[in-house]
Amino acid sequence: MTIDWSWIGDHTDDLTSLTFSHLQAAMTAVFLGLLISLPLAVLAHRVRPLRGFLLGLSNVLFTIPSIAIFVLLLPISGLTRTTTVIGLTVYTLVVLLRNTVEGLDSVPAKTKEAAKAMGTRPLRTLLTVEFPLALPVIMAGVRIATVMSISLVSVATYIGDGGLGQLFTDGFQRDFPTPVIAGVVLTILLAVVGDALLVALQYVLTPWRRRRA
Repeated sequence: MTIDWSWIGDHTDDLTSLTFSHLQAAMTAVFLGLLISLPLAVLAHRVRPLRGFLLGLSNVLFTIPSIAIFVLLLPISGLTRTTTVIGLTVYTLVVLLRNTVEGLDSVPAKTKEAAKAMGTRPLRTLLTVEFPLALPVIMAGVRIATVMSISLVSVATYIGDGGLGQLFTDGFQRDFPTPVIAGVVLTILLAVVGDALLVALQYVLTPWRRRRA
């Protein structure tokens, strides 16, 4: 299998555009997944009877095949980027919700009791004590959700979107491997760079772990 380097040189603008489109879809889904999962995780953590229901529901949604969920969304949002983002957001919830709940569960009870004894209100305790201490577990979920979303964007090619996935379709249809290889390499690079940036972000946001180390 050989690579036609001249094709890559001639399509640099297209490759750049598809890469940014791919990244935008994945990051939007992760961001929306966080916005949804954080309050739901707090609710599941505080109200134990809801915990099993919310986690179970996210697991059920995760079992729906990716192509199927895009097809089910077509009558609602059509052949648009919205369909891609909604489908990807659904898949991020199972990881983000579970990790956030587990992160909040990992906060020592004595730490929360100390904050309460100091007169700290529940919301302030949540924002300044519980979430910061749960951040490493939450960030682990964000990293998984990010890599997963980057890999799943390509599936949206079947509804006319898909970012770098369009290169796969183009290459297979023309029996021309260069676009396929370019798409695979760029997708892997996005996942690796995205994960590395999140590791760096976690390092910056958790200075107390550095001091302890």
